[in-house]
Order: sequence, then structure tokens, then C-alpha cells
Amino acid sequence: MQEFENKLLKDLHQYLIAMGKVDERMPECPDVEDKWEQIVQSYIADGIREFADYPTVSLGWMMYLGMAVAKFWDAEWEIYSKIEDLYLYIRDKRGYDCMDEYVREEVLLLEGDDYAALEKLVGECASRVHNALLHQHLEPGTKEAFNGYVVCLHQLYLMGAAVQLKRMGYHMTKMDV
Repeated sequence: MQEFENKLLKDLHQYLIAMGKVDERMPECPDVEDKWEQIVQSYIADGIREFADYPTVSLGWMMYLGMAVAKFWDAEWEIYSKIEDLYLYIRDKRGYDCMDEYVREEVLLLEGDDYAALEKLVGECASRVHNALLHQHLEPGTKEAFNGYVVCLHQLYLMGAAVQLKRMGYHMTKMDV
């Protein structure tokens, strides 16, 4: 699975660099990364349930979650870091089906062209990841398929955070010491 995760990372990262959405160097934001385990454990039941009929939604919503957590980190982390379950906090604002709209409208405060562009970007990233997952030829319902799905979610979460950090003006550059 590590090879698959590395391939996803490289593909998504190169795509997002080409789109001008992330820097060459991936951001390091331990607070956001540390929330991953809690979020995926809470998200997994909803995500798996939706995957059969709406795979790109099931995958893409995790990218939105990465963006939301990065925004929370930048805005009022001392408050948001104490929320017991950030996934449920976000999901329960409008429900699972409208979670993308909630994040774009009320967390990221997007409208118009920016709102539509982010929807398109997340959709493309989710489609790329779904395609890569299908090409792994994992038997549905197996431990390997589950692990492959979680790897996909992890990369989308990290890329969502990276996109949002850049949108907020955090630029990752190598420093000479």
C-alpha cells in the first residue's frame, strides 16, 4: 500500500502544482495532520456507505475536510482544536450531502467563480484518485480494498490542507540554514 500511497501523492501533487494550487514543497502543519486519525475514524462509516453509489463524493468530501481543518487552524485553532469530533461538527451543520457546500460557503467563505472553481478542482482530484484506486484491482470488501480506500482519503485530506494553506498565503520554500 505504501507504493500506492506514494503514487497518489506524486500524481495529486504534480496536478495541483500544474494548476498553481500548491507549492513544490508540501506544507508541514502538524496540528492539521494530527487531526487526521480522529477525522478518518469518524468519517469512515459515512464514506464507505456512500462509496458504492457516489465514489467521487465519498473521496472528495475528505479533501474539503482537509481544507476546513486548515482554515480552522489558521483562524481560531485554540477553539477548534478542542472540538471532540471535527468531522461530526462539520457534517452536522447541513448533513453529509451538503457538506461540500457548507465548507465552501461558511468555512472558506467562497462565492461565484471561486466557489465553482474549487468544486471543479475537488471533483477532478477525487476522480483522479478514484481512477487510481480502480486500477489497483482490489477485490471489493477485502482488507486490501479498505486499506486502499483509506490511503486515498489520507492523500485527499493532506492535499486539501495544502491547497487551503496556500490560499491563505502560506508558502512552503526551502530555507537555507
